Amino acid sequence: MSPSTREPALAGQTVVVVGGSAGIGLATARRARAEGADVILTARDPDRLRSAGVEVGARSVAAFDANDLAALEGFFDGLDGPIDHVMVTAGAPYYAPLVDMDFEDVRRAIAEHPMVMLGVARYTAGRIRPGGTLLFMGGTGARRPGVGLGITAAMTAALPVLAANLAIEIAPVRVNLIAAGFVDTPLSASLLGDRLDERRDELRATLPIGRVVGPDDVAALAVHVMTNTALTGATFDVDGGQQFVR
Repeated sequence: MSPSTREPALAGQTVVVVGGSAGIGLATARRARAEGADVILTARDPDRLRSAGVEVGARSVAAFDANDLAALEGFFDGLDGPIDHVMVTAGAPYYAPLVDMDFEDVRRAIAEHPMVMLGVARYTAGRIRPGGTLLFMGGTGARRPGVGLGITAAMTAALPVLAANLAIEIAPVRVNLIAAGFVDTPLSASLLGDRLDERRDELRATLPIGRVVGPDDVAALAVHVMTNTALTGATFDVDGGQQFVR
């Protein structure tokens, strides 16, 4: 069958994107829709979420903070039918040297990603069809030690281990992690501010792929992980080779 006549890879399936109003989440929703899926979007900002929902033709949207575990549980309890895949992109890294760390912010940063993973794994029990997956976002950028990277590095190390253990515990639901380096998203822009263009230029000059990784690159990998039912307990890097260059 030629690519122009193949069946959409996610036809008849439902994909939930937590953090789906911008960046990687929105790009994944677009690609999932292009592959025939119904999509359900969640995010914190209701106005941006409504706009994203209209853009991709979402089946429904729900505005809440994924770090509010009661709200997360209520969302999954309120779904009106089974789902196939959950993609979680919500959250941001925490960067600060030890002397400048706000320990309450550190506490939140350490708790948020693992707790959202645990919450999604628990609250989707019995709702995922066979072959479905829970897909979470991690990173590669802090695999080498550096000043200000300690908390993000700890999460970089911890999340793949958590994903692998969840894949065993909630099988046959699949659990996978995407580890991204710098991705050119609104989140990256907010973190870098007026250094954004400088960072883009630096990456174009040093990455083996000769360009900056964008949300569509991550979305393509996400949809592949959703459709390949042999994949579970794994971490997939998408950073253009960033971890191999200084």
